[in-house]
Parts: sequence; structure tokens; C-alpha cells
Amino acid sequence: MPSPWHGLPVSTAAHTILMPTLLILSQVYVPDPASVGQHMHDAASAMAARGWRVVVLTANRGYDDPTQRYPNRETRDGVEIVRLPFSSLGKRSILIRLVGGCLFMLQCVVRGLFTRRLSCLMCSTSPPMCSVAAMMIGFARRAPIKYWVMDLNPDQAIELGLIKETSLPARAFNLLNRVILKRAADIVALDRFMAERLNRKRNVEGKLTILPPWPHEDHLDVLGHEGNPFRAKHNLGGKFVIMYSGNHSLASPLTTILEAALRVQDDARLVFMFIGGGLGKKEVEACIAAHRPANIISLPYQPLADLKYSLSAADVHLVAMGQAMVGCIHPCKVYGAMAVARPLIILGPRPSHATDIVEEHDLGWHVEHGDVAGAVKLLRSLPTMDAGRLGAMGGRARDVISTRLSKAALCGRFCDVLERGVTKPRADSSPSASRQRAGVRVKQTTSA
Repeated sequence: MPSPWHGLPVSTAAHTILMPTLLILSQVYVPDPASVGQHMHDAASAMAARGWRVVVLTANRGYDDPTQRYPNRETRDGVEIVRLPFSSLGKRSILIRLVGGCLFMLQCVVRGLFTRRLSCLMCSTSPPMCSVAAMMIGFARRAPIKYWVMDLNPDQAIELGLIKETSLPARAFNLLNRVILKRAADIVALDRFMAERLNRKRNVEGKLTILPPWPHEDHLDVLGHEGNPFRAKHNLGGKFVIMYSGNHSLASPLTTILEAALRVQDDARLVFMFIGGGLGKKEVEACIAAHRPANIISLPYQPLADLKYSLSAADVHLVAMGQAMVGCIHPCKVYGAMAVARPLIILGPRPSHATDIVEEHDLGWHVEHGDVAGAVKLLRSLPTMDAGRLGAMGGRARDVISTRLSKAALCGRFCDVLERGVTKPRADSSPSASRQRAGVRVKQTTSA
């Protein structure tokens, strides 16, 4: 659906005055390597291309690595980015993340109240309290809120045993959930399981859209192993690589596959690569420190420009989800693996969104948490598996991305949701704005 403002002359001051403004609140944003930031930028730049003025409020330090600092202000792909200090203090503990999130929220409120020509707000669940800032701004500015649910708390914290369902923080979080679900004009959930959990908190069927996140196709390609610089750099010639790439969350435990990797050390063909960061990465590092296995490699997040090489270096990708995490989190890692045409091993409960995709299209295998023997049996069979069968699985995965889950299709539908029901803003009524509009009219009349 084309934007109602698409086609207006962007270069004119008149258009600048009348452009609707979308304000995005996201603690994570590019160039930070966290996937959520890239998805935010994809949506933001697409909205800018539709004729919106897009302003993003984000943190000025890295989400996973707070020593990484980014410019306080910049414009990328037509998006105005404002980075706020003291908004990302790292992920060493829940308390530190909470403090950083609260400081980010407070600064967003102040900035948002004074954002000119505000037509719409968009926030996600990163950080969870971001919705509080959105509601305060939305109420004061009478702007609709579009709520992108990327994970669900307190459900996740409860299932992880971090808090009790009857505790004060859990009750407060659930109250916040019910309020934002009521206040939001539109809600986007990533899969049917997440949608079910949301509807149990408050019936939002009339304004709920289920849209999975798209793969980062701009940075991905289907590459063979020959000539892949990543494989050459890490001496992966002749190796069969099982890769886990992305955020290592406590909600996605890797214990079963790590124990299985230790048991297959006698097979020199098998290599396990764990790329990325997060609190769950400590489990991988502890395994390496304790056993010094030659077949397990741990690497940090790779630059976005190198993602096509690192993901394509794998023969099979691993996607993990905690036993009780269905509907709390979404297995985003499946899309990157599918985009580079690789089969999948799903480690976790069934059914889930990941197992639905794999089973519907025959894209790989499923292993339950704790089934180390089953994992070992599967892993030992992989290097001798028919190459044609593996290639066919990868080909089907890529076809699903191209035909059903492409960035063009999903990001376009997401932008349609952002524009839904948003009315065209009025020009500023301040004296300075009036003088500016008059000046524009005179200039246009003279040039005509």
C-alpha cells in the first residue's frame, strides 16, 4: 500500500513542514550488531522512503559491549538518529540492564515530548519498560502507538526462574503489559504462540498482526565453501561445521549440544562454532575452559558486512529455544540460516515456530533438550549424509525465504501497519512556522 504522502516533493520546505514524523524508541540500533537494531533500521529506512520524517532515539553505546561508542547524532538512509548517553550499561546483570533501560526511558520521554510534528510512535520490548515512555509521550502528544513485541516479559523471567509469578515485579510487569496492549493502536507479534500469550493477557485480536521478522537479506548471499574467506581464516577446509550464530540468551540453553560436541571429539571432521555474545555465552566459554576441546570454537559477533561469509561457512545451523520459552521469545536465527540455504537443527521444545517451519518444509532435524544420545547420533551421521540431500534442504529453505519470508514482503507489510490509521499532520501553528509557510508560498509563486 503506497503511503498517502508518497510522491510529495521531498526537496521542498513545504513538504518538510507537512511531513508526518514517526518517532522510534529502541535501545538498540545500527551499527550495533544485535539483530533487533538491524530490523529497526530496516523498518525506519523503509518508512523514510515512503515520505516520512523518521527520528530514532537509541543508546550511544553498544548493547552487548558498552565500551563500543557510537556518534551522538547521524543520518542513515534518511533516518535521523539521536543517541542518548547512559542508556546502555551492558548486560552483566539484570539490575544493570534495568538501570540502563530506565535511564533510556526517561530521556526518551523528555525528547519525545518536544519532537515536532509527531504523528506516530513505535516501540518494541527492548527494553521492556520502553512502552512506559511511549505511553507517556503518546498521551501528552495524542499520537498513536505501534507496539512491536519481540519477546515477552515477565513470562520469560518467570519461566527462567528469575522471579515468581506472584511476585511484585511480575504483577507490575503484567499490569504494564495489559495497559500497553490496551493503549496501542496496533500490535505486531512474531508468531502464533506469542500472539496466544498476548491474548491471554488482554484480548487484542482486533488490532493484532502476526508478522515474523525478516532475514537481513541485504547482507546475505548463498555462497559455497570454496573461496569463502571466513572458512580459510579459521582453517575449516574439509570440516563439517555446525554453527550457532547470534545472541546467546539464557532463554536458549546449549547444554545438550555442548555435551554432544564433547562426545564426538574423536570425529575430526566435526567442528562446532559459537558466534556472538550474550549472557548465555558464558556456558560455551566455561565448557571450553574446562575441557579444552579441539572441535569447539567461540567467536564474537561478526561485522554485518561479513555476515554472508560467516553464516555461509556453516554446513548446518543450530537454533536453540528453552523448554518453556515458546511464545516468550522468537527463534529469529532460523531466517539467516535459511537465507544462506543451510539446513537446521532445532534444539528445544515441540511444537514451536521453529519446528513448524522445519517440519512443514523438511529443512532439518529436531533434538529435545537432554537427549544427548540422540544429538550424538545425529551429529555423527551428518558428515556422511548425502550431499544432495543436504543441498536440497538448503534449497527449500532459501525458496521459503524468497517466496514467503522475504524482507521486501514482510518489511512492507510491517510499514503498512505503521501507517494504518495515522492521519496527516497539520502544519505548525506557531508564528515562526506561519512565517516559514508564507515564505515558502512566496518563493513558489515567484519561481512559477
